[in-house]
This record gives sequence, structure tokens and C-alpha cells, in this order.
Amino acid sequence: MPSQEWILMGKLVNQIYTKPDAEPFREPVDWKGLGLYDYPQIVKKPMDLGQIKRKIEKEQYSSLHEAAEDVRLVWANCKTYNADGSDFFLLAENHSKKFEEKFSKLLKELNIPENPEESTYHEPTLDEKKLFAKRLYKITKEELGKVIIDLDDMCPSAITKNSAEDQLEINVDNISPAAFKKVMEFVTECAADSSGKKKKSVPPNNKNKKAKTS
Repeated sequence: MPSQEWILMGKLVNQIYTKPDAEPFREPVDWKGLGLYDYPQIVKKPMDLGQIKRKIEKEQYSSLHEAAEDVRLVWANCKTYNADGSDFFLLAENHSKKFEEKFSKLLKELNIPENPEESTYHEPTLDEKKLFAKRLYKITKEELGKVIIDLDDMCPSAITKNSAEDQLEINVDNISPAAFKKVMEFVTECAADSSGKKKKSVPPNNKNKKAKTS
């Protein structure tokens, strides 16, 4: 029998799942049926609420935070693929904000720390920061867009928006250890995958995004 914390987490995910406007997030994106043939190249790790519900029911998560990361991945994938300001982008952003509010309340109710794993990650060294900055230039614009979205979700202070020049700057020194580990793993994987391959064309939703490192 699941513990009280998983019963409550299951209810939280189900509350989102049953909302009428959550329909696009309930099952895997049918990219073939919708003719979205670039979807697998842009979204590296698909996730949906239905899969999360099943994993919770089968007790496949090691912690509430791990389950929450999958929920966040649902919104991040949507925002990565769809143009900033589009209906789907705004829908994912709205669900993300509501989820974070409810999840934070749930953690407080259960007396669970909001960032229990933060202390397990070491502070990035100067060499690691330089390597991260170097690898940013080896990934595609789509992948860079995902890095920016992930950092904006996990560590907003690491992103500086320059509306005058329509640019985004990544401040590596402001990235938390946990966030750095996640984005470093992603750019390392992307840089390896793109080695020797021709870069993809820039999609409309990322054409004005640039990144700088401090």
C-alpha cells in the first residue's frame, strides 16, 4: 500500500491530469500523426502526465522530487518545441506555475525539504564552467533554447534578459550546483551527438536567442 506522501502526490498529478486544458499533456505527443517530424530531434526526452501517473501507481519513483522533475519535463518539452508566446507555450507555463505552487505546499505539509539534494552536488570548478561555456557553442539553437528554458525554470538568476538587444545571457557563476549538473549533462550529450553532423536550421521560436557566459 502506498504511503501517505505518494497518495497525496498521486492526487496532485491527477488533479492536473483531469483538467480540460491538460488534454495535450495526458499522453505522448503523436508527432507522426500530427506531422511534427522534427519533434524527436528537438525533444530529447519525451514525457507525459499519463506516464507519470502510472509510475507513481507502480511506485517507480525514489522520491517526490524525482516525480516532480518528470512533471516539470512535461512543461519544459512543450515550451522547448513551441514558440515563446504561442498558445501551447503559455498553457505549459500556466500549468507549470500552478504545479510549483501546489507542490511547494505539499512539501511543507509533509515536512519535506524543497531542495534536499542540493547539498549533494559540488560547486562547479572554473574548468567545468569553461568547459560548459565551450560546449554551448557546439549545440544547436534548438538545444540552446532548451538549456535556457531549463535554467529559467530551475535557476532564474542565471538568465539575464536584454530586451533592448533581444538577447539572453547565461551567467554561469549564478547557476546552482544541481542545475549546473543537469544542464552540463545535457549539453555534453548534445555536443557528442552533434559531433560531425551538420547543424539544424534555426526554428522561429529560437531565432533571436543568444547566450553569453560570464
